[in-house]
Amino acid sequence: MSRLIVISNRVADLNKNVQSGGLAVALADSLRKRGGVWMGWDGETRADAGERPPSVKQIGDVTTVTIPLTREDYEEYYLGFANSVLWPLFHYRLDLVNFESAFLEGYRRVNKRFADVLVNYVEPDDIIWVHDYHLIPLATELRKRGCKNRIGYFLHIPFPPPDILSAVPDHKWLADSLLSYDLVGFQTQTDLGNFLRYAEEHVGIHPHPDGSLRFRNRMVRADAFPIGIDTDAFAAIAAQYADEVQIDAMRRSLLDRQQIIGVDRLDYSKGLPDRMKCFSRLLELYPEHMKRVSFLQIAPPTREDVDAYADIRQELESLSGAINGRFADFNWTPIRYIHRSVPRDKLAALYRVSRVGLVTPLRDGMNLVAKEYVAAQNPDDPGVLVLSKFAGAAEELTDALIVNPYDIDAMAEAVHQALMMPLEERRRRHAALFDRIKRRDALAWQRSFLSTLESLTATDADAA
Repeated sequence: MSRLIVISNRVADLNKNVQSGGLAVALADSLRKRGGVWMGWDGETRADAGERPPSVKQIGDVTTVTIPLTREDYEEYYLGFANSVLWPLFHYRLDLVNFESAFLEGYRRVNKRFADVLVNYVEPDDIIWVHDYHLIPLATELRKRGCKNRIGYFLHIPFPPPDILSAVPDHKWLADSLLSYDLVGFQTQTDLGNFLRYAEEHVGIHPHPDGSLRFRNRMVRADAFPIGIDTDAFAAIAAQYADEVQIDAMRRSLLDRQQIIGVDRLDYSKGLPDRMKCFSRLLELYPEHMKRVSFLQIAPPTREDVDAYADIRQELESLSGAINGRFADFNWTPIRYIHRSVPRDKLAALYRVSRVGLVTPLRDGMNLVAKEYVAAQNPDDPGVLVLSKFAGAAEELTDALIVNPYDIDAMAEAVHQALMMPLEERRRRHAALFDRIKRRDALAWQRSFLSTLESLTATDADAA
């Protein structure tokens, strides 16, 4: 079995027995079985980053390799091109794209440095797996350095339609960079279709029925690989109620009150202001829910150095205050808004005691919160998932209540339906959803991608 080389913006702590997310679980499992290398940024910025050797640690058969960035790298590669150009662009938000030529130069510079370091750890038979939007050009840089290994790429966020992608300068270079991989993986059939349409309309490549494309005398395979979670482990965590969550649930039970929950990073792609407006509209349309239902929104901070994130934080604080000021009573707070991270065990318990999981991004690659909510439920008395049709998870989780996150009234109607749904229907929907996320968990995703990459013949890899 070939070793696995994983490259991502950050590296998980492999000393932890329990990883915090589906990606970390799946990659850690595969690396431990195969042996190999996991490389990424160490999270530090240093003036002498370019001259410092990488930090190398050995954990069993796995080597972790991390490097610092200069402050200039951080501002141009990470805050700049990755999160002020690619993130809004790939989430269909051209209005928020802030393109500067220095950002692209920094993005290319850091990817070249990653390649310079990585080639020292690659053996001829290794399989290389590159992750996410931070590292799109890495295969091109590795090929320039003589790397002939099979290289796969997985995009964790959406891939936009051709007309949106073509609005940004150097979009052709981005596409050419993706076509330097042997296998390009996407979360959904929609993302895959957008990529294949771009290749046909802007590169002049006609995809084969299996999603393969011939580019510069190379065969490149593209396909959808929906990522999952560690379903059984998360369900087990949720069943072990954190004490304070159990006490809060008992209090609400005595008062005959239900809880709606939303959990998202503080990001403009998540539709958080519209979600709060939806809850306000629910109380207007169905006043019987007054003092009977509360909404808990957990939104940990992220990318606080980007102006758009400070703006949305201010908007959410203003909205939650206005709604509470309008509807609250001395013993009932309609909205509880938490702007910090919550420990994973407590989060799982909070999912379990919430009658409705409100997951309504304006655009999302997959959204594992939806799957975590399903996994956490008590199958005898499960809650109901209300899910945006623009979340990648909506392609799989069709037994959720699927909504348009831009239609506030329709969202409020769906939340009302979820709150009033009979037990039998809740059980039926949950059983179907749980079966789907269990069959397509994090390990199934990892095995599917790697088996496809390994199935490429040497001729494909050399020609690709």
